[in-house]
Amino acid sequence: MYRLLKLILMLFGVALESQAILGSRLHYVDPLIGTSYSSLESAGMFGKGSEECGQTIPAVLEPHGMNFWTAQTRNTEKKCISPYYYTDSIFYGFRNSHWISGGCTQDYGSMTITPQFGELRTSDEIKGSQFSHSDEISRPDYYSVVLPDEELKAEMTGKSRSAILRFTYRKRGKAYILVKTNNDYGEGEVLMDEERRMIYGYNPVHRIYQNKGELAGFSGHFIVEFKETPIECGKTEGGVWFCFDVEEGTVLTLKASSSFCDLEGAKRNMSAEIPDWDFDSVKEELSQTWERYLSKIEVEGSPDDMIKFYTALYHCAFLPRNISDIDGRRPRFDNHGRMESVIMHGSWDFYTDFSLWDTYRALHPLFNIIDRERNGKMMQSLVEMYKEGGWLPIFPCWNSYTCAMIGDHGISVLTDAYVKGVRNFDVELAYKAMRRNAFKVACRRDYKEGKGRRAMRSYLKYGYIPLEDEVAEAYHTQEQVSRTLEYAYDDYCLAVMADSLGHYKDYDKLLQRSKNYMNVFDPRTGYVQGRYSDGSFLSADNITERVSFITEGAPCHYSWYVPHSPQSLIELMGGRSSYLSRLDSMFTEGRYWHGNEPCHQVAYMYNFAGEPEKTQMRVLEIMEREYGLGPGGLSGNDDAGAMSAWYVFSALGFYPVCPGKAEYQIGSPLFGNSVIHLENGNIFKIVVHNHSDENSFIKSIKYNGMDIKNYMLRHEMIMNGGILEIEY
Repeated sequence: MYRLLKLILMLFGVALESQAILGSRLHYVDPLIGTSYSSLESAGMFGKGSEECGQTIPAVLEPHGMNFWTAQTRNTEKKCISPYYYTDSIFYGFRNSHWISGGCTQDYGSMTITPQFGELRTSDEIKGSQFSHSDEISRPDYYSVVLPDEELKAEMTGKSRSAILRFTYRKRGKAYILVKTNNDYGEGEVLMDEERRMIYGYNPVHRIYQNKGELAGFSGHFIVEFKETPIECGKTEGGVWFCFDVEEGTVLTLKASSSFCDLEGAKRNMSAEIPDWDFDSVKEELSQTWERYLSKIEVEGSPDDMIKFYTALYHCAFLPRNISDIDGRRPRFDNHGRMESVIMHGSWDFYTDFSLWDTYRALHPLFNIIDRERNGKMMQSLVEMYKEGGWLPIFPCWNSYTCAMIGDHGISVLTDAYVKGVRNFDVELAYKAMRRNAFKVACRRDYKEGKGRRAMRSYLKYGYIPLEDEVAEAYHTQEQVSRTLEYAYDDYCLAVMADSLGHYKDYDKLLQRSKNYMNVFDPRTGYVQGRYSDGSFLSADNITERVSFITEGAPCHYSWYVPHSPQSLIELMGGRSSYLSRLDSMFTEGRYWHGNEPCHQVAYMYNFAGEPEKTQMRVLEIMEREYGLGPGGLSGNDDAGAMSAWYVFSALGFYPVCPGKAEYQIGSPLFGNSVIHLENGNIFKIVVHNHSDENSFIKSIKYNGMDIKNYMLRHEMIMNGGILEIEY
C-alpha cells in the first residue's frame, strides 16, 4: 500500500510540474498589496499611525537578496517612512533599498537613480515628477512606469546585488540621469568617472534604537554604469548627473550594483550577476527564479485567493537579507565605533535584518518546511553574530545589536530549526550562545549596546519583572508583563534544546523558569496584570486598554501568550468553561487584533479546549476579513513577512502555535488542493473534500489513510511526504 501511495505521489508531482511550466504562479503576485494605509475595517481597532499601514514596497528582488530594487516616492531613510507609498503622486526614482519590509524601522545605505528630461533638477524637493498608477506595472521580476513629464518609459529588473534599467524616450531632447544617496546626515559621497561612463559612491549606515545616530561601522557602496556615452556631466550637492542627447525611440541602458564592503565589491558583484547589457535575459532569469520559489507551494483556488496567497509568499521572501558579496565577503557584525572591517567567509551566505519578535512565530517555521537549507544558513548567521559580538542578538538589524523589541527569540528560531531537523549550523556553539543569554546578566557597557536580555536581574530575582523596574536602555521601556511571558516561552525553548543535547541540569532549571508566566496572572481576574516587587497586583480595570506593561496591545491580547503550556493556561483562567468564554470574547466583543502579532495564535487556541470547529470558523473569518486585494489589503504592518506567513500557513490549513515544538495545530484549509514540494524530494499534499459554506466544519482528518483525532499535525508527517485528507 505504501509503495502504491509513493507512486501516486510521484505521478502527481510530475503532473503538477508540467502544470507549473504551463501556468505561471508569478502573475498572481501583486507587490502593491500593503503599500498603503489599510482599507480593511479592522485596521485601527487597537493600532495607531503607521501601525495601520502594511509598510510593504513593490520591490524587484531575488528571494532574500541584498537589495530591494524599488520605485521611490519618499526622499529619506528615516524611521517608519517606507521608500514607497501608493497614495503618493510624485516619483523620485529607483532605490536599492534595505528597508525592513513591512516594518517601522529605517532604510540604510541606499542610493537613488532619477531619470529627468529637458532640464536638470537636483534638489530633493523638485527632482521628482508626477506619475499615475495606471501607467505602472509591478511584479517581483519587473517594474515599469511611464513618466509623462520626463517623456519616457522606465523599466527595471535585476538580481540580488545588481539591477539593470532601461529608459525609452518619446521625444527629442536632453535626458539627465541623477544619482544621489538617501543619507539624512549629509554624509557619504557620490563621484564620477566620465571616461568609464560610471558613477560611484557610498552612503554610511547609522544605528537607531541603541545609540541612535551612531555610525554602524559599514557603508552601502554602489556603482552605476552606462551603456551610452554622456555628452556632459556634473556634480551637485549629494549627487552626480550625466546628460545625454536623445531622439524619439532612443533607449538608454544602465546597470547598478552595490556592496556593503567596498567599491571593488560592487564592481565584482555587477560583473558576476549582470556581465552584459541584455535587459530581457536578466528579466527572464529573475522570472524563472521566482517561478521556482513560488512553486514550492502549489494551490488551486479562486483568482482572488491565489493572488492573496502568492503575494503573501512573495512577502515572505524579503527578510532576512543576504549581505554577503558574490565572493563571500561581508562587513563584520557589531563593528560600530571602529574602522570599517570586512570578513571573508567563502562560499556561504551571511544574513542580517532579523525582525525576530515578529518572524519567530510563523516566518522561520515556514522556512523550516519550504526553505530549510537557507534557514540553516540564517541560523549560522546568528551563531556568527555571537562569535563576533559575544552575545546572541535579540533583534539584529543593520548588522548591529538592537533591542528594538522584547523577548529573546533567537533562542526560539534556533530551537525550532533544530527540533525540525535543520542541522547545517553549529549546534553546540548555538547552544552556548543561547545559554549565555538565558543565564548571564550583561555588564553595563554591553547592556547599553543592546546585548543580553533586558531587565534580566529582575527576572532572575522575582521570576517576573516588577513594575518598579522601568527597563531602561531599551527602545521599548517598561512592558514588564509581556517580557515576563516571552522570557518564560524562550526558557521553554532552551529547555527543549538542553534536553536534546544532554544538558540536563540546564533543562531542569529552564523548565522550572518556563512556568514564570504564572507569576503575572492575577488570580482575581484570570488575566495578566502588572505586578509590584512586593507581589501585589495592580487593581485597575484595564483588560482591554493599551497599558505600559504590555507590548503594543492590551492585557486581553497577552493573556493568551502561553504557547508552550495551553493546558496550564486553561487552569489559570478558571477551567475550560471560563477559558472558552474569554476566548469567545476576543471575537464577539471586538478584542481580537490581527494587525499585530501577539494575537496571531489566538484563533487556534480553541483546539486545546476541545472546540476545533471554532478554530476553523475564526481562522476562515480572519483570512477573509484581515487580508484583501489592492494597496490597502493588509490590516497592519507586514513586519518582515510575519502577517504574510500567518496567511500562508492558515491557508494551507495548519499553524505553528508553539515554535520549538515539532507540531502544528490544524485549522481550516482555504484551498481544495495544496501541494508542498520539499527539499528532500518528498511531496506533501493537502486534499479537502466536501467543503462549502453550508458544510464548513471538519468531520474527519486522515494522514496516509490513518485517522488524526487531536487536530495536531506533526512536522515529520510533512517532511516524510504523503496525503493529508480533510473531510467536511
